[in-house]
Amino acid sequence: MAGLAERTEPPLVEPAILRKAMSKFATGVTVVTAKGPRGWVGMTVNSFSSVSLSPPLVLWSIGRQSTRLPVFKAAEISAVHVLNHRQHDVCMDFTRNAHAFDREGVRINSSGMPEFDGTLARFECRRHAVHDGGDHLIFVAAVTSVTMSDTQPLIFFNGAFGSFEAKHPD
Repeated sequence: MAGLAERTEPPLVEPAILRKAMSKFATGVTVVTAKGPRGWVGMTVNSFSSVSLSPPLVLWSIGRQSTRLPVFKAAEISAVHVLNHRQHDVCMDFTRNAHAFDREGVRINSSGMPEFDGTLARFECRRHAVHDGGDHLIFVAAVTSVTMSDTQPLIFFNGAFGSFEAKHPD
């Protein structure tokens, strides 16, 4: 059609640039756990977020290349453990080892799920939906139980770990 400019899509941001820019967004650090055929599996995740208060829904994402993905895809229940500022070692253990439950301060609770001493918050969940997210899958879960404590969070920012002390207005 004469007179109409051809529409073109803008170029997409390169993955390395996007990763660097996203590192400027401080996030909390979690370990998400689910039971597989060989027992409990955990992985460190910083893509955790609230979705809805009613119904209570949360989400996190897992890379399609992850060797732990099949367990999470098959699991009906899971738990998200929000790590405190002194749990960097827990974070690193589950980054390297899906079965790092043999550490001090981990027990199976009355629901039959792993629980870490000292977590800032813990969400027991059941699967609600799984969505395509490019090179990741996005897991949406219904929250069935919550526990909390009063401590400082473990924060990931600009490729490094740190903590945050909240300053409440007077």
